Amino acid sequence: MNILLVEDDIDLQKVLAQYLELSGFNVITANHGRQGLEKFHKSHIDICIFDILMPVMDGFSLAVKVREMDAGMPIIFLTAKNQKEDRLKGLKIGADDYITKPFEAEELVLRIHNILKRSGKKGLESIQLGQINIKFDELVIKDSVQEHQLTLREGELLRYLLENKNQVLKREEILRDLWGKDDYFLGRSMDVFISRIRKYLKNEESLQLETVRGVGFILKYDKH
Repeated sequence: MNILLVEDDIDLQKVLAQYLELSGFNVITANHGRQGLEKFHKSHIDICIFDILMPVMDGFSLAVKVREMDAGMPIIFLTAKNQKEDRLKGLKIGADDYITKPFEAEELVLRIHNILKRSGKKGLESIQLGQINIKFDELVIKDSVQEHQLTLREGELLRYLLENKNQVLKREEILRDLWGKDDYFLGRSMDVFISRIRKYLKNEESLQLETVRGVGFILKYDKH
């Protein structure tokens, strides 16, 4: 299992890399975003860990470029900032998680295992609903007009909605089931993913993803 760790604090980078390697991971390190992008090109990466504030290329810019090459790549942000804007920006980019410094290396390993566990989760792998075909193993959704590459989070959320279609799902239940906790920032991130999923489904009349005000969401499916 290959991890790309991009962190400009060399001391922290060494500590994290050593701990991750002791935890059974192969760690590829980089000191800034541009170097990280070069190593992503040259290596097979399973999960990325990016610091946000870095020279040459920051973590946000690096994440955008990585997602252009691999839309489903899991990404964790490390940040020294505790500002709402930074967290929301990272989550809107499609980050799978974020950790605010300082943190325990053990917590990072736990977050990694949780993400990898979700990415390998068995369940609904492909489905055809009207003109829409969804392949969760490839993270692809396509209709008669266009095809979209899903992120890991989008795929998880869409599968969860489909497995519970025509049921009202509470926001806090979705967050706990998919993210492991009910958190304000993760809730805002979920809203971004919900908005994207609506766009992916807009050409299929039989599927309507609706907001239930004050409660959560319902994915309505009418096969007739």
